[in-house]
Amino acid sequence: MKIVFASGNAHKLREVTELLEASMSVPFELLSLKDIGFEGDIVEDGSTFEENSMIKAKTVYDFCHLPVIADDSGICVDALGGAPGIHSARYAQVFADKNSPDDTNTELLLKNMAGKTDRKAQFVCAVSFVSETLSFTVRGECHGEVINEKRGDGGFGYDPIFYMKEFQKTLSEVTEEEKNSVSHRGKAIRAAAEKISRAFEK
Repeated sequence: MKIVFASGNAHKLREVTELLEASMSVPFELLSLKDIGFEGDIVEDGSTFEENSMIKAKTVYDFCHLPVIADDSGICVDALGGAPGIHSARYAQVFADKNSPDDTNTELLLKNMAGKTDRKAQFVCAVSFVSETLSFTVRGECHGEVINEKRGDGGFGYDPIFYMKEFQKTLSEVTEEEKNSVSHRGKAIRAAAEKISRAFEK
């Protein structure tokens, strides 16, 4: 079973591949957008993570007519009214129509959190799947808090400033296995894998 992952993010591709390999009970091969020759822009004009992940999945499915899995994720900070939320990847607005560099986004979030005593935050991930016979969206959340400096050299995105009490570390300081066990993407991908496996088991 060939499944296309609707993202050009190499970090996400590796993470999702590992999560699916550990969770799927049906054989599959995960393809990237590059593998299928998709070079178009996907207009993510939804107002929620769920809407945007489904937009990505449907857009790529219409292009290749293969099963597609897509995610939309970000960090929602309580003290900032849920921002950056669905705008997490472009928070710093360095480029008009592309994602901003991770470091730039993180630095802006730290700046906007200066002096805030409420540090609670959630990573949110919506995963959508579209095939000829199956379409759904699932959601995963990971709760922690934003610290005031970057720590660790693993992970990507906002991981260096996202502190989790159960590890007493940021998501950049834990192992990939530890991160996948608790992360928003890990939870959403496992839920999606269960649905896909159930639908396609012979």
